[in-house]
Amino acid sequence: MAAPMLCRVCSGRRWALAYINRGSRHGTGTPMGSRSSGKRGQSSGVQQPLVTAEKPRKGEHKWEAVVGLEIHAQISSNSKLFSGSQVHFAAPPNSLVSFFDASLPGTLPVLNRRCVEAAVLTGLALNCHINKRSLFDRKHYFYADLPAGYQITQHRLPIAVNGSLAYSVCVGKKRSQVINKTVRIKQIQLEQDSGKSLHDDQRSQTLIDLNRAGVGLLEVVLEPDMSCGEEAATAVRELQLILQTLGTSQANMAEGQLRVDANISVHHPGEPLGVRTEVKNLNSARFLAKAIDYEIQRQINELENGGEILNETRSFDYKLGCTVPMRDKEGKQDYRFIPEPNLPPLLLYDSASLPAGADPQQVIDIDRIRERLPELPSMTREKLTQQYGMLPEHSLTLLNEVGLLEFFQNVMKETRAEPKKVTSWVLNTFLGFLKQQNLAVSESPVTPSSLAELLNLLDSKAISSSAAKQVFEELWRSKGKTPAQIVSEKQLGLMQDRETLEQLCQATLEEHPQVVMDMKKGNPRAINKLIGLVRKASLSRADPTVIKEILEKKLSP
Repeated sequence: MAAPMLCRVCSGRRWALAYINRGSRHGTGTPMGSRSSGKRGQSSGVQQPLVTAEKPRKGEHKWEAVVGLEIHAQISSNSKLFSGSQVHFAAPPNSLVSFFDASLPGTLPVLNRRCVEAAVLTGLALNCHINKRSLFDRKHYFYADLPAGYQITQHRLPIAVNGSLAYSVCVGKKRSQVINKTVRIKQIQLEQDSGKSLHDDQRSQTLIDLNRAGVGLLEVVLEPDMSCGEEAATAVRELQLILQTLGTSQANMAEGQLRVDANISVHHPGEPLGVRTEVKNLNSARFLAKAIDYEIQRQINELENGGEILNETRSFDYKLGCTVPMRDKEGKQDYRFIPEPNLPPLLLYDSASLPAGADPQQVIDIDRIRERLPELPSMTREKLTQQYGMLPEHSLTLLNEVGLLEFFQNVMKETRAEPKKVTSWVLNTFLGFLKQQNLAVSESPVTPSSLAELLNLLDSKAISSSAAKQVFEELWRSKGKTPAQIVSEKQLGLMQDRETLEQLCQATLEEHPQVVMDMKKGNPRAINKLIGLVRKASLSRADPTVIKEILEKKLSP
């Protein structure tokens, strides 16, 4: 059987349609979300390469991938969702556990107001309908790090529903074309986080840390409107920016504050959705994209080789670059949802329904929370393109890198350089150095003030472009020095004495008569060679524009 042939529908890592070289079609299984029966088809644990093809050949059939996401964001709150225990990353194990978190008999949940407000604010930012009445449920499953044997969540009637998330994908060879997309949001629900199970393989034991048990989570459920890893990763990054802007979650994936479960299936166009698999607990946008793209290809290979896709839960092995089975996927019947008996319905109000004389501390007013909505990332990007004439893809990069927009704006406050030049230096030179050294913007040895001073020197033609790059490199290596000091120490300033420049030009013309002859014969490259020779003689301190003017004057009849 030939390997699947994937058709690239946009540049980057998008694999929305796959063309398969075969004569007959296997069954695609049961609809997405249902359970499949039968034995698992044999598939290789090694990641298969993606083979691209521009057009399907005769007899080939195409596949479509469908991707939905469940995103769990830890709410920025001083205490947990239903207890007074503090929330603190990297605290000593089991040091932040209340009686309720440990599920001791007789303890009752007390809802955290801050978590509810964070859910409402997030829902409003994501264009959701906020339910004025929502309910809590118990979702049963048995893990060692879940002492109660159930999680309090919102299954029947969540706090927010029917929203949307707009995001932009860069495509094209140079990723200079921006395509705007929207994914529907099914719901946002409040729920508890579980604790952590720490596996000690050497001693064959598992240690339990309940510090995280009961921490408030926002589960954002995205409809299956995406078709590849790149789309999913970009949507998650956009949501991460929104949460950080709102202050409802720090959304630091490295610290587990934002975790993603991806639901993936493939099917033939016009046929029912295929059986889905769920890849759990992805804590990196890069790994999310890789896991989805691998799983799409794995399912296509499985079906093409006569296998069957099981409705199962898988994990992503980032070292091997592939997904591996964890367990069969639980259905709703496995969770045995029941109403939470210890929590009444959560009631919210707006200005029209707010009871007269109600204590603001005892009720939550949706309209008052709406007034607190800040400028969202999409609005900021639009302002950047309008204010600075910036390309859309440049505004995307400025916001996607943590702290880069603030760095850019601080440089703009202190420099006379054109916005286009500042953008180029920040996105190309500055960001390039950061990526080479694997540093965050906050760890940069070059400050916004230093870069602004350097750009001012360049704008006033005190130094050349090549000298400016040398100064930047020295700034990166030598903390405490200013650009002006570096220019002075290394004698990188442009030569301002025209008489000296004319002498250098004259000497160069006399030393290279053949090049002069070539120029007189009309060779267009000769003048550039002469300019390079003069600059070399001046140790790159001569302005090329001035040199060209002097040379043309001297060689004119």
